[in-house]
Amino acid sequence: MSNDVFSYVTVGTSDLTRAAAFYDAALGALGLERLHTDAREIGYGRPGGPCRFWANLPFDGQTMSVGNGSMPCFQALSRAEVTAFHAAGLAAGGTDEGAPGLRPYGPHFFAAYLRDPDGNKLSAVCEFSEG
Repeated sequence: MSNDVFSYVTVGTSDLTRAAAFYDAALGALGLERLHTDAREIGYGRPGGPCRFWANLPFDGQTMSVGNGSMPCFQALSRAEVTAFHAAGLAAGGTDEGAPGLRPYGPHFFAAYLRDPDGNKLSAVCEFSEG
């Protein structure tokens, strides 16, 4: 049995090619890789593991829209990974929603926030002390 809380998280996209370029960079900085690609969706996870994050064209065929108040957050293994996620996401067409830094949610809550090119809000967080 897994200790994961979620089986997977999905966000919508209107352009899979653009989404793949963004997520390959931003999630690659966190040690995740694209494990699945087809005409409707792309999936990411740890090497050798299952896909835990998906970006897809909406299955109902309607226009993609952003979830107001929705925000997948990726666990980073270090503050350097959080910073790399943010930088890679910006370089790949994302927009800043909060630079890497400590937040008031815990003594070691180091996070960064981005929006992908479709407007989905994402975060990466490291909750470990680093010296």
